[in-house]
Amino acid sequence: MNCLHQTSNQNRIPYRFLILTLICFASSLTAFAEQKEEVLKPYDGPSNPGADPSTLKGKVMTGYQGWFNCKGDGANLGWTHWARNTGKPFAPGNITVDLWPDTSEYDDDELYTTGFLHADGTAAKTFSSHNRKTVIRHFKWMADYGIDGAFVQRFANGLHDKTMRYHKDKVLSSAREGANRYGRTYTIMYDLTGIPDKYIIKVFDDWRMLRDKMHITEDPAFQHHNGKPLVAIWGVGFNNEIKRRPGFQECAELIKKFKAGGCSVMLGTATGWRAQDKDALQNPELHSVLLMADVLSPWSVGRFGDMPGLHRHAKKYWQQDVVWAREHDIDYMPVLFPGFSWHNLKGAKLASIPRLDGQFLWSQVVANKKAGCDMLYIAMFDEVDEATAIFKCSNNPPNSGGSKFLTLDGLESDFYLRLAGQAGKLLRDEIPLTETVSSAVLNIVDK
Repeated sequence: MNCLHQTSNQNRIPYRFLILTLICFASSLTAFAEQKEEVLKPYDGPSNPGADPSTLKGKVMTGYQGWFNCKGDGANLGWTHWARNTGKPFAPGNITVDLWPDTSEYDDDELYTTGFLHADGTAAKTFSSHNRKTVIRHFKWMADYGIDGAFVQRFANGLHDKTMRYHKDKVLSSAREGANRYGRTYTIMYDLTGIPDKYIIKVFDDWRMLRDKMHITEDPAFQHHNGKPLVAIWGVGFNNEIKRRPGFQECAELIKKFKAGGCSVMLGTATGWRAQDKDALQNPELHSVLLMADVLSPWSVGRFGDMPGLHRHAKKYWQQDVVWAREHDIDYMPVLFPGFSWHNLKGAKLASIPRLDGQFLWSQVVANKKAGCDMLYIAMFDEVDEATAIFKCSNNPPNSGGSKFLTLDGLESDFYLRLAGQAGKLLRDEIPLTETVSSAVLNIVDK
């Protein structure tokens, strides 16, 4: 008995430790489950009608980067796309963005404190794309202002990393919910920038996974075109003069995979694709590969920087591209941008391509309307790194430590959202063509 009693006492200490260990383990699993929620599943939430998901024609779409992270947002990616060194505080001297978002409408649980101070001494806060509520809010803004939908960017070069991939999956899941709740459309744009050529074909494996796990092509809000689910592939047909681009033959094989898999395909290609000049690859097979697509969308961001350059670009590229596309029975979706700046990211001049109070963007809309375009892609919704964002941005960014950010020059924070909505109305002949940005153009929706 005594020996049995001693044995029992000896076993009590490890038993108590075992219980504590199990409790801690369960707690860690709970925390892990909360952080790594299951996002790769079919959508079962509400879906409201709105923009027609059956075609791109008559639509103004925008690009949605969704790549902004904050410390403490649950993604474990630090201050990605806010700070040069993502592991250090987002603060003066550690910046990559040139625009500061207007966060006045965000709830407290959407905001993350930075190392910047406003003029009144209060800490400046910003958002994370990892926050489901914020992504859904952005899609609500699209609905509020008449933007039809978004190309959700899915950078192929990070799909092999589990942490980065989970963030991409969550952004896609949140975008899907936002599009369904607010009657917008969405699709995926696979950006092939930086991906090793041997892994390009594996992008189709990612698509197949999304299709099988999320049933993404059955989603009521998923964008279709020509009777099939639409997928965009960006980076096909560029030369390597600006930066290294993905292999041409590997891209061709990927396009074939998507076409054989029952998809319509939009190709993000070079400005000079038609004449094989400027940024385009010179290859006798270029046109035959591009003609496999349902839609061509040449990249024009930074290809012109002022009004004379814009008009030259319209005459040399957009006008002639539309004619060529029609002759070859292929759709054409030009890329428009409001302005450009690479000061904090690249050390370039702040506002190197000025917005001109919206005239720069509006003149692109008008030029493409005159060229006969029936669909537009505005780059980008949320891109504050290169200052092409059209979502709500601040006229009062923090200025601590000598930091420099652009403003909207006193225009209301939703100015470019309103302008994008008006672009859609002009595209569909719902308002008369007006050459200049004016109160009549911006307020015609209220009349």
